[in-house]
Amino acid sequence: MKAVVDGTVLAEAPKEELIAIEGNWYFPPSSVKSELLSPSDTPYTCPWKGECQYFDVTAGVAVLHDRAWSYPQPYPTAFDRVGKDFSGYVAFWKEVEVTD
Repeated sequence: MKAVVDGTVLAEAPKEELIAIEGNWYFPPSSVKSELLSPSDTPYTCPWKGECQYFDVTAGVAVLHDRAWSYPQPYPTAFDRVGKDFSGYVAFWKEVEVTD
């Protein structure tokens, strides 16, 4: 699967390596082009997943604010709920299209 915005591939991995959580596909850290992501200062803590790290996404000359996020150190109880360790996995939002 691929995460793409304006023709720029942000992440790519086989579907079986992704994790679906609450309608979003989370890509393994090794599949993400980290040079296209910049950490954002936007704070958020999910009540069951833990502290979130948002990222701004660079696509060509455009910078899209908070269009990616990750849970670097999810709550241990979240692994039971999801069924896997999703530490550092990255999901995308809005303009970013995730396709097969």
